[in-house]
Amino acid sequence: MLDAKPKIQSGELFSKGGKMKGAPNHFRRFALLIPGCITVVSLTVTLGCSDDPTTPSQVKSNTILVWGNCGEGQCEVPGRNADFVAVTGGSNHSLGLKSDGSLVAWGDNNYGQCDIPAPNTDFVAIAAGGECVPSPPCDDPCHSLGLKADSTIVSWGDNSMGQCDVPTPNADFVAIGAKGFHSLGLKSDGTIVAWGDNGYGQCDVPAPNEDFVAIAAGRFHCLGVKSNGTIVAWGRSEYGECDVPAPNANFVAVAAGRYLSLGLKADSTIVAWGFNGSDGRTEVPAPNANFIAIATGEAHSIALKADSTIVGWGWNYLGQCNAPLPNADYVAIGTGCHHSLGIK
Repeated sequence: MLDAKPKIQSGELFSKGGKMKGAPNHFRRFALLIPGCITVVSLTVTLGCSDDPTTPSQVKSNTILVWGNCGEGQCEVPGRNADFVAVTGGSNHSLGLKSDGSLVAWGDNNYGQCDIPAPNTDFVAIAAGGECVPSPPCDDPCHSLGLKADSTIVSWGDNSMGQCDVPTPNADFVAIGAKGFHSLGLKSDGTIVAWGDNGYGQCDVPAPNEDFVAIAAGRFHCLGVKSNGTIVAWGRSEYGECDVPAPNANFVAVAAGRYLSLGLKADSTIVAWGFNGSDGRTEVPAPNANFIAIATGEAHSIALKADSTIVGWGWNYLGQCNAPLPNADYVAIGTGCHHSLGIK
């Protein structure tokens, strides 16, 4: 587990090669690819590859698969579908980060959420927001965020609530998050900056604003993981989505949806809380073990196991919980409002 009060620097949570310090061995390979709470090291690190070009991991193409709602083209990866290291989605568009630091965006572009600002280089992390409606079609405003290697944030798309106006100084960011009409940034000193829609206090980071190591944005609430492994939640909590279950300890990652929150523990189990519903949104499928990454959409969740398979649960009307077969060899995951993404 993380030390009580580390002096956080960009990428300091990871040792050479992109491995998380103090994380279990099976967790380390994928730790930097947790959408929704992106604790950042340079994502140009090859995914668990050795220097031997003959190894299977080295020759993998790292293609993106997308499933669930595809009505706005968010499942149609453009160009050469290869060399991706991270994925995420908004309500109606998708983003992919390539190993060379460039971004690819596709799907609905009515608000410019797919128009990546030039120069399209040196990105290390991605996030996407937008309004998630209860069911498609999803044609509401969306925005996108990209974190650069120089620790600045670039944002584009809908800015109706100021969600693209990164507060100054735009510097020293190590992680980003977005959902709905607000955005989050984690600084290297462990503080969180939030901007955009604040109708439910989702931009009011609770004091003391310090010692954070991971973040996630939900539709109306936010989550932050402290260096001691506890979660702080703020914003709307109509269904208890900000009420972290006891024991609030040993968390290493978080993800958030509309009325739903997820936490990944150091022992590779998942805790879910908030609105459950008849589709079991807070009911993590058994066996609740060996998870290494989590992601949450509007009302569904997916998680990556150490054996490279994906588990999904919650609202599944459009098949957003059903990873394409063969369910194997996945190395990263992401979610949009009603769609899911995986990298093989």
